[in-house]
Amino acid sequence: MVKVCCIGAGYVGGPTMAVIALKCPKVVVTVVDISSQRINGWNSDHLPIYEPGLDDVVKQCRGKNLFFSTDVEKHVSEADIVFVSVNTPTKTHGLGAGKAADLTYWESAARMIADVSKSDKIVVEKSTVPVKTAEAIERILTHNNKGINFTILSNPEFLAEGTAIEDLFKPDRVLIGGRETPDGQKAIQTLKEVYANWVPEEKILCTNLWSAELSKLAANAFLAQRISSVNAMSALCEATGADVAQVSHSIGTDSRIGPKFLNASVGFGGSCFQKDIMNLVYICECNGLPEVANYWKQVVKVNDYQKTRFVNRVVSSMFNTISNKKIAILGFAFKKDTGDTRETPAIDVCKGLLGDKAKLSIYDPQVTEDQITKDLSMRKFDKDHPAHLQPPSPTSIKQVSVVWDAYEAVKDSHGLCILTEWDEFKKLDYQKVYDSMQKPAFIFDGRNVVDVKKVREIGFIVYSIGKPLDPWLKDMPAVVA
Repeated sequence: MVKVCCIGAGYVGGPTMAVIALKCPKVVVTVVDISSQRINGWNSDHLPIYEPGLDDVVKQCRGKNLFFSTDVEKHVSEADIVFVSVNTPTKTHGLGAGKAADLTYWESAARMIADVSKSDKIVVEKSTVPVKTAEAIERILTHNNKGINFTILSNPEFLAEGTAIEDLFKPDRVLIGGRETPDGQKAIQTLKEVYANWVPEEKILCTNLWSAELSKLAANAFLAQRISSVNAMSALCEATGADVAQVSHSIGTDSRIGPKFLNASVGFGGSCFQKDIMNLVYICECNGLPEVANYWKQVVKVNDYQKTRFVNRVVSSMFNTISNKKIAILGFAFKKDTGDTRETPAIDVCKGLLGDKAKLSIYDPQVTEDQITKDLSMRKFDKDHPAHLQPPSPTSIKQVSVVWDAYEAVKDSHGLCILTEWDEFKKLDYQKVYDSMQKPAFIFDGRNVVDVKKVREIGFIVYSIGKPLDPWLKDMPAVVA
């Protein structure tokens, strides 16, 4: 019986291993993590992450061929295949700060694998890592091998939060990269046989190590580029009276372009896009390609511009001051159907509004008050580190209240900002919302959720990203000096 161990019980490791256990009943899968709080969560009825369908998968397999444990060394030692799915945050200091990936956790995992192993192992990169990381890990393992043979594979994940289980059940592709040596090819075949239990063979792509590592960064960069492209168009649409939804639909019908990732918004978020692009930028700079680096850097700049533009639109619309005004924030997660707040645009928008002395009332159906407080008090990139290494955060923030009902959030507010496209925000009784707000009542729709015509008829002054401007807003500058 093949034994699989995954180091790291986060958004990637947990769901991926749960699906492998479900689809491969003859494989014993153990997910290990040094955080007892996280492992206890995986062993409870309240999983530490929210993902549609994940509960059912875990409950079907847990205790049969899926286990969660803090005994990291024991299970790594016993495994035939070790997946490494640890954090690779952006460096916050030293060489490459703000761009390069911090491989501290990866390196310590590799050294631990070398120390505790008593038999040959296939070590699989599951975290998003810079190109040539496998080479560095290989060196650590081979210099500490005690006669044990380690083979490194790259098997990047291409999951979208909110649809991760669906993505794992029916992936567009599974990518496995390995050395072009007999041992490397044999290891690729071993991992391929695991996925072949449910993934059609033509969707399992095999490449060399470096291509697999770069493919993950490239995929995220291309997706983020599409979002920044449509967001750049949204600014032009507002200036000219065009409707970004109509423009997006029009260009999305071109089969060469396609309709996905063409929804204008307040900006992209999530754990990967910005981190991976800045990593790509750093790799380009290190390889003497400044023009390529600058090209990708611009994708992040447009994303930052979109968030700043949104905040400025809020301030300028409300008589150029939001000091002591209550503003409701509907949605804090970086997208619907997830509780993940990593790099969510809501953080920068809320910080921008707080910087102008607004009072915020925040509601998100899946994000806790503790998480929101942490996010608004942490420095950029701190959140990428494991919980026990994050700086302590205050128990509350002045000017911020977190509530558990959308109607409570909007009560007596001057304006409301929709920052996550949760389905429930489309179904709100906006007449009831309007009646409970201060007048004039403003909606700033960062996700194009509301029916602009209907809410204007109710009496709202509406700003919707990339849509023709409300007469009230036409003379208001998009960017405040």
